[in-house]
Amino acid sequence: MAAASSSPLALSFSRLFTRRLLIAPTLSRLSTQNIANRRSKGLGRFRVFSSSMASESKESPANNPGLHATPDEATKGYFMQQTMFRIKDPKVSLDFYSRVLGMSLLKRLDFPEMKFSLYFVGYEDIESAPANQTEKTVWTFSKKATIELTHNWGTESDPDFKGYHNGNTEPRGFGHIGITVDDTFKACERFKSLGVEFVKTPDSGKMKGIAFIKDPDGYWIEIFDLRSIAGVTVGAA
Repeated sequence: MAAASSSPLALSFSRLFTRRLLIAPTLSRLSTQNIANRRSKGLGRFRVFSSSMASESKESPANNPGLHATPDEATKGYFMQQTMFRIKDPKVSLDFYSRVLGMSLLKRLDFPEMKFSLYFVGYEDIESAPANQTEKTVWTFSKKATIELTHNWGTESDPDFKGYHNGNTEPRGFGHIGITVDDTFKACERFKSLGVEFVKTPDSGKMKGIAFIKDPDGYWIEIFDLRSIAGVTVGAA
């Protein structure tokens, strides 16, 4: 008996399958070429970026979007003057910053109406400060990189006072201040003998030669010397 002729539907499927077989290699070649082109373009962009990084310093505006090369003339006299820490007990904090870290009390300001006091500490020669108290305040505010310890009266004796957030637990924000010393390891040996709490000792972790200690309120302070900071950052410079 003669075989039945193929149906129109079967013939359509057959032609479609044949076309796919013929087109597939072409698509494969195009896909491979497309990927190669994309990789080439990506490498090109990387080369341009690398070339830009090589020709410009890391601190240049070209490598730091948003950075202005020339500050506004209006900011010419600006400088970093203070960082403020809220403290629980001025007696404890002043002992730490003067005895442990070697800072001097530059000026104290009391505000009885609002029940708080400000203690400005820093590495300045207080013998050069004016005798007049108003002038001494102005002198204090003319110094760079001071710490303003703010005491809200009563926290030192309040049993319900839980302390201040130091920025290093969630939600994280403020991190630390940094103090340069002559020798990190020697400084930390002294800190240890004085009972200072460490976050990181100089011989622990990946970044050897730098340390982190805590002040009485738990604020972090980075400790480093110029030799150690050069070694720690050499690969990042």
